This record gives sequence, structure tokens and C-alpha cells, in this order.
Amino acid sequence: MNAKLRLIDLLKDFDTAMLVTRGDDGSLDARPMAVAQVQDDGQIWFITDRNSGKIASLKLDSEVVVTMQSFSKFVSLSGTAFAVDDQAKLDELWSEAWKLWFPEGKTTNSIVLLRIEPTRGQYWDISGLRGAKYLLRAGKAYLQGVPPEIDASMNASVSLSE
Repeated sequence: MNAKLRLIDLLKDFDTAMLVTRGDDGSLDARPMAVAQVQDDGQIWFITDRNSGKIASLKLDSEVVVTMQSFSKFVSLSGTAFAVDDQAKLDELWSEAWKLWFPEGKTTNSIVLLRIEPTRGQYWDISGLRGAKYLLRAGKAYLQGVPPEIDASMNASVSLSE
């Protein structure tokens, strides 16, 4: 599997992400977001409140970073965020669990979709057999007093704008 397909495959393993935006004072702000959908081209959809600070920040600077992490998988994406009003897409993505944030359901006027169009991404994957092999190499390297050898299949930087 090529690195781009592996990255997109890894994205689909996560149900939450950290969305990083730039505040009006230039500071970086991160907040957890429930992933609504990952498309086959790597675009990510979130559902949020149009009156939130993140939407205000995106009006000033739409460039974002999205990070995802588990015990053995790590993904980072850079791209552009777009606030989208699309009732058909909202109907497609809606989960009853989101009534926690939107008690009136998907007809809440303040709901807006947030689409992230990634331009590049990175992943580090030490899960499964890769992880077992890495642990063996890391143990050996530790005993030898040298850094462990990194298998190219565990880490890649990928352009997603092509």
C-alpha cells in the first residue's frame, strides 16, 4: 500500500481528533472534535456550532492542523477548513450522540459542518506486526547503545493536494 493510501486508511481508525486553529492574537488553539466522516480523498468532516470560537478563528485564518493519536498510531494533517451549510450532508453525517451538544437535534440553527481539505499529512504507525518488529529493534538498539532503526513503512510524509 502506498503512503497516501496508508495515511487515509489510518485516518479512518480514529473517532476523535484535535483541531488546531490560529487565534486572532496569533496564538494556536487546540480542541477535541468528534470525527463525523473521513472521505476516501482524506477530507475530514466535523459538526460544530457556528457561534464557536473556532469558527470565528477560521474567518481570520482558515489554515488548520488536525492531529490524531492512539497508543500505537499517530497522524497529523495540515490543510484548509471550510464552514459548510449543507442540510443533505448533515442528514448523512448526523449521529444521535451529537444531541449532547445540540439538544434540538440536527435542525438546530447554529449547526454548521466543518470540512477539512488536507494538503499534507504525516503518520507514524507502530501497530500490529510493525510494532512488534519495532520493539525488537528498539530493545536491541537499547542494549547496543544506539538509536533504533526506523522501518520506512512506519513513518511517511504525504502530499494530499495532488
